[in-house]
Amino acid sequence: MPNSLINIDAPTLHTLNQFKNIKPVADTDPLAPNHCQQARDAIVKWPGYTTTPLICLTKLAEQVGVQSIYIKDEAPRFGLGSFKALGGAYAVSVLLMKHLSNKLGRSVTLQDLSNPDYKSHINEITVTCATDGNHGRSVAWGAQQFGCPCIIFIHAEVSEGRKAAIEQYGASVQRIEGNYDDSVRIADEEAKKHNRIVVSDTSYPGYTDIPADVMRGYTVLADEALDQMGEQAPTHVFLQGGVGGFAAAITRRVRDRSNDAQPRITIVEPDQAACIYESIKAGKPVAVHGDLATIMAGLACGEVSIIAFNTLLNEIDDVLVIPDETAISTMQFLAKGASGDTPMVSGESGVTGLSGLLLAKANTALADTMGLNSDSRILVISTEGATDPVVFEELVGMPAHEVA
Repeated sequence: MPNSLINIDAPTLHTLNQFKNIKPVADTDPLAPNHCQQARDAIVKWPGYTTTPLICLTKLAEQVGVQSIYIKDEAPRFGLGSFKALGGAYAVSVLLMKHLSNKLGRSVTLQDLSNPDYKSHINEITVTCATDGNHGRSVAWGAQQFGCPCIIFIHAEVSEGRKAAIEQYGASVQRIEGNYDDSVRIADEEAKKHNRIVVSDTSYPGYTDIPADVMRGYTVLADEALDQMGEQAPTHVFLQGGVGGFAAAITRRVRDRSNDAQPRITIVEPDQAACIYESIKAGKPVAVHGDLATIMAGLACGEVSIIAFNTLLNEIDDVLVIPDETAISTMQFLAKGASGDTPMVSGESGVTGLSGLLLAKANTALADTMGLNSDSRILVISTEGATDPVVFEELVGMPAHEVA
């Protein structure tokens, strides 16, 4: 693979998951098929729902030396620019439906949330969360769609562009000093003081139900991708890390639907926020510290979600850790169509899985270990588009609207 596409000498860390132990999934599991199907049945009825594109990077696959590379483009998702639209908003809808059902003493439907007669009940709930950008945008959008107040906490490294993108949905956005994990703690503390409800994509002891709803929303894109691939089922899946909710949701859905043809699943993280890498090596959750400053802003997380980690520990195969420079160069060649494929917009966190694949395939020993060869069919997820247009243009050298 030519160096013009990506720096194949970039430092890369890899660990095999020595604790992998795939087990039958109980119906009570947060990501059991019945729960995932319930989320899909609800989300496909939302106004504006459409299946996002699955793009085959034919030329890049030839260049890399694999059979195919499929990239799921989440940029068009509900106009929010990322896959997060599926999770936070779904959790808000579930939360509000439960609240309204308790108030009315009967089961309710999604349509009931828009009934003006129930507006006062919906306004009793204020949702809140911490975010690197995209999750908060989804929660704010969901709150606007379903009619409840929303307060979002962001940390020092979140760009002004991402702050403004959240505010456009009517949320109050508060910036705190510190990193993402600090903002999670402050959001939780403030929620307890002011009787707000945290809608977080990360879980911790005593707080798992709502993050499970968020994860169930994410599984919709896995179902879409597998439906789109059809008989060309993936042999390898590369997924972004972060707190692990997205990675665990997609992993579980892929495992459930793959039957005997189980793909190799790899998590990819930035080197400044590699909490899943450290946790998988140790076989237990391990926090990483520091400012977690990475250009892959959506993955700047130092602590793994506890319910996500249980799935990851049992079901993933590998974890890769990559530097920021690799993500930037992947954004650039995708935007310019450097391999000969149609140019596409993918943001800093959106390219992480593809970056991990390119580095792994370029390393002969690692490619052999991971079984990457000319028969490999790869699925990666472009989890976001240009969610901050200013940052995208700075990194890529052209505005997102000029790509393609």
